[in-house]
Amino acid sequence: MRLDVFTLVPAAFEWARERRPLAAVLGGELELRVFNYRDSTPLTAGQVDDDPYGGGPGMVLRVDVVVAALEAVYGGIPEHRVIALSPQGRQLDQELVEELSLEPALSVLSARFEGFDQRILDHLCTDVVSIGPYVLSGGEIPALAVVDAVARRLPGALTEGSGEVESFSAALDGGLEYPHYTRPADFRGWTVPEILLSGDHARIDAWRREHVRVLP
Repeated sequence: MRLDVFTLVPAAFEWARERRPLAAVLGGELELRVFNYRDSTPLTAGQVDDDPYGGGPGMVLRVDVVVAALEAVYGGIPEHRVIALSPQGRQLDQELVEELSLEPALSVLSARFEGFDQRILDHLCTDVVSIGPYVLSGGEIPALAVVDAVARRLPGALTEGSGEVESFSAALDGGLEYPHYTRPADFRGWTVPEILLSGDHARIDAWRREHVRVLP
């Protein structure tokens, strides 16, 4: 899979390259490329955004700047899936993550304060995705969430067996993950459920499914 991120803060993605799950799949199952809008902007002095028409607070990432970035990388508007990160978008959930992880190529657009000229969303993107109904100082955190969530679904990203059942996965019928316990089995009288110590994997699996935390 090739995953391209367009951002104003490329350095925000460097730390992730050295850690699982990204480090385990880079150069193999995943090619991660990060592009700075300022490197291809058609405006002077590295400008990429502007005041919104009609007034109001904040700055808006310009459509001509995004088109220039896409053309610099792809020679035009790419045919593969392009997602923009905005609080107004479809909620990022495990179903969408697994859907995105099957794409051979994916482009992710981020913006400062997640503010896009609407024409970017209408004409350049196949999807608008949100990690929550709130505004951040930039789209780098949502972009990192997408990159991390997608990378961990690729073969070899996790240790064997650790990714078989994910939170929110279809195997859990859309619920949250079941409770986890580890050593010591008894700490200050707080004990681990006896069934988890039994070694009976069929009963343990049934217990876990009964205790999946259901979304409201």
